[in-house]
Amino acid sequence: MDTAQQARGRPAPLGRALPPWRGWPSVRDTAIAAALTVIAVAAAYGEAYPANPGQYFSRAHPQPHTPAAALLLVAVAGAVLAWRHLYPRAVLACSTAAVVAYTLPGYVNGVALLLPAVAMGTLAVILPIRRSVVWAAAVTAILMAATALSNPFGPAGGGFDLIPADIAVALFAGIAIGNRRAYVASVRDRAERDAQRKIDEERLRIARELHDVVAHTMATINVQASAAAQLLRDRPGQAAESLAAIRAASRDGLRELRAILNVLRQADEPADPTQPPPGLTRLDALAAGVRAAGLPVAVTVTGQPRELPAVTDLAAYRIVQEALTNTVRHAGPAAAAVSVRYGAADLEIEITDTGRGPRGADAGGNGSGHGLRGMRERAASAGGTIEIGPGPGGGFRVAARFPLSGDAAPATTPSPAAASAASAVSASRRTHR
Repeated sequence: MDTAQQARGRPAPLGRALPPWRGWPSVRDTAIAAALTVIAVAAAYGEAYPANPGQYFSRAHPQPHTPAAALLLVAVAGAVLAWRHLYPRAVLACSTAAVVAYTLPGYVNGVALLLPAVAMGTLAVILPIRRSVVWAAAVTAILMAATALSNPFGPAGGGFDLIPADIAVALFAGIAIGNRRAYVASVRDRAERDAQRKIDEERLRIARELHDVVAHTMATINVQASAAAQLLRDRPGQAAESLAAIRAASRDGLRELRAILNVLRQADEPADPTQPPPGLTRLDALAAGVRAAGLPVAVTVTGQPRELPAVTDLAAYRIVQEALTNTVRHAGPAAAAVSVRYGAADLEIEITDTGRGPRGADAGGNGSGHGLRGMRERAASAGGTIEIGPGPGGGFRVAARFPLSGDAAPATTPSPAAASAASAVSASRRTHR
């Protein structure tokens, strides 16, 4: 692509360096060229043999004899237009040469002159304006010279004066189309660059938030660990306080990191602030959606439902969601049951189905699929355990247990770092879409 084309945002001509097997025109271009050829040949025949010759010809300008074979030149001038987007320069040259060959014997060339104009308009779309004007001037001069030499109506008779107008209209139309395409391409490129810049900015913000969380937590742990090492022998009571501070700092830091990473892992979900966060409170809505997909689901909740730590609530919900999704995909005709038990010190969930169960490597629940691995990761992130495998009576079973003792991460409001990261990812998702 030359500099002028880059400046106008136009694509390089497609007629250069094309392999032979890609030299065939599209169906659309072929149909348009065929229609123009039929119209031009029929009109040229009508010009050569008008119903009332005396209206157009006289003794001073007698009617020329136009053999049918001469109309093949008009057909050639129209047929080559099928390749005008592949080889625009060659097509313009061939179409013009065919019309000139038809004109020089003295045949009436009124409609035939429109065929090079079509090729000229196509060329003007892809060439810079100055080069398009040069081509248009050359084609106009050639057609006017050939017509003036052999015009049956006199040097400047018939449609001689319309030749510059035909080429000029084609030239300006091509330039307008080319400028429009260049404008649209520039707007699209600018929008893509802006979107990428915003995404990069949001990623940088998330990186800063992660750095702040990790740096603060590790600095606190480092200071308290140094103090504990010095106080452990002489003042064990104060050393215990330092160790407790380390435990609290690490727990808080892990909670914030989990909150940020959970936001990142949910980047494909719609950011709708009116929707509650995923959790077991949305279990009924999840079951209703699965039932709508054709899988009967029974939900049983025992114990006293209560507020859960955010990490545990999200992990339990996602495990149920993934297990039901796998049942819909792989179990065949089946029914599923979801059991949730709120205990005094733990939360247990169990998802079973009556389907045919997994096959091959996944039959023992040890497959490497993203779904099974994701369920294990979610259970581990919340400090729980999970069992995945065939059910005792057939089908498939997923059972998870989450501790709800004082050691579990408390369900507190996410830190400003996590909240800022969530806002950053949400903005990034909106920008990318």
